[in-house]
Amino acid sequence: MESSYVRRGFALAVTATMALAACTQQPAASPAPSASATPVAQRGAGGELKILYWQAPTILNAHQATGTKDNDASRLVLEPLASWDKNGQALANGLAAEIPTVANGGVAKDFTSVTWKLRTGVKWSDGTPFTADDVVGTYTYMCDEKTAASTVDVCEGVKSVTAKDPNTAVVTYSPAQPFYFQWGVGFNTPIIQKAQYANCLGVKAKDCPADLKPIGTGPYKVNTFKPGDVVQYDLNENFRDPNKPFFKTVTLKGGGDAASAARAVFQTGDVDYAWNLQVEASVLKPMAASSTTGRLLTSYASSVERLLVNFSNPDASLGDKRGEPDTKHPFFTDIHVRRALAMATDRASVASQLYGDGLTGKATCNILTAPTAMESKNSDSFDICKFDLNAANKELDDAGWAKGSDNVRAKGGQKLKILYQTTVNSVRQSTQAIMKSNWEKVGFQVELKSVPASTFFTNTSPDGANHFWADVEMFTNSGDPNPTGYFRGWTCKTATGKANNWNGSNYNRYCNPDFDKVVDQMAVEADQAKLAQLAIQANDILIKDVVIIPLINRVAPTPDGVSKALKGIDVSGWDSVMYNIADWSK
Repeated sequence: MESSYVRRGFALAVTATMALAACTQQPAASPAPSASATPVAQRGAGGELKILYWQAPTILNAHQATGTKDNDASRLVLEPLASWDKNGQALANGLAAEIPTVANGGVAKDFTSVTWKLRTGVKWSDGTPFTADDVVGTYTYMCDEKTAASTVDVCEGVKSVTAKDPNTAVVTYSPAQPFYFQWGVGFNTPIIQKAQYANCLGVKAKDCPADLKPIGTGPYKVNTFKPGDVVQYDLNENFRDPNKPFFKTVTLKGGGDAASAARAVFQTGDVDYAWNLQVEASVLKPMAASSTTGRLLTSYASSVERLLVNFSNPDASLGDKRGEPDTKHPFFTDIHVRRALAMATDRASVASQLYGDGLTGKATCNILTAPTAMESKNSDSFDICKFDLNAANKELDDAGWAKGSDNVRAKGGQKLKILYQTTVNSVRQSTQAIMKSNWEKVGFQVELKSVPASTFFTNTSPDGANHFWADVEMFTNSGDPNPTGYFRGWTCKTATGKANNWNGSNYNRYCNPDFDKVVDQMAVEADQAKLAQLAIQANDILIKDVVIIPLINRVAPTPDGVSKALKGIDVSGWDSVMYNIADWSK
């Protein structure tokens, strides 16, 4: 993604059993440390670490983020209780002293509660002690609907979070939650300081000053932040590991474009890490292959570039009702129009021409592509997954949408005029051009719109992805090892709008009670084989109903470039790429 419910995945080259392990009843209590976890020789010895995100961060509170750029920028400062490692296992590199399991008594046998033992002696970057009250305060902040947190989906079914004592927090679920790491693990649950956010609860959360300079427990603290430009971090002298972090300062620069970011890591060596190198494969491959300074990071998980179809009415003439969930789109309410759009979508050409047929992405018609056991095989037989202009034309003919003298189809005075938006990026603009050409051949009129990423992935701009004041939009995201929370992003109650400050995860404003029932079943299903079947069912409903049109299973979360001198990177497909930045060194 880029979009934050992100989020995400660098990859799983693991078996289905390993990928599902995070959801089983007894995950590994202490996953074996990777080579990246080797202590560095001296804290701060590394000087400056230079990171380039051409999509510049605009906020440093992940609970209010709408983009990966913001999530990652905040992760240097804010930590969850635990992280997701590359195998989808909960990893104790955060604020928890150990990973709770049924075996060690941390997880109730009926899956109704999780007891988290916290690290002792941890301090916030301002020197004050971290306690279980901060965990409770985070729950109070993010799970209050009035806060309109972008992470509120993980609060579903969480009855309470309480402090048993200063070093123990208890998460209680109702009903029982087989995916008991829903709250507390990964990029969706960073722990914020209760004292700093005491005056930013509920409706006061909007425009909170703390969002621009949060106090954290992570390896770094914010020195200066210029939203949409640059974040300067200093080493957190109160970080719990006396040997970490290796780098004294970090500069996370925003701006430019993907191509210039690629040149900065592969040709000039100006940066140590360049994120999201969404550059045409014909340009990126030789650049990386000939580089003496950098190497390309690529692998697959469930990061899917998709087209979102708007089910609400984005017409500006509606005023305050524009794009609200209770409005209806003027022509996408007709499933025949949505089906024709899907049939006229040539994902194979996008994959071959722009993503190198596997170098940085491959064609897919599924919205869930990992874990492997949960990927649908049914979509291969769906007619809407096959590029067929003749079938698309027939679909519209049969539904009564007739072409006029301008070659644009209309019915009852309503023309098929599409505004199609995405971020400013050469690969995405090329993708738009391919779509426009084919869609216009079947009678759509298509207007293309390109929005700077710093604007597209915010909740404050009418051009933002979550406002979705267009007919079709395009970006990438993915979810946790258990896809229940990911699929909640298309349930009726998560529809974005003014009521939740445009932070709802259901940008489409799609509402299907039958789909919601499947997701509700997923939330209480402990049997992994049955959960996989429910996930496949949820995927197939969204595809057949043409809520989204998946295009490309991208390398996850993005193809990144890293200096050949940089060590310790152990990117996870299920968490922020910055989840182990304390271990990075040269």
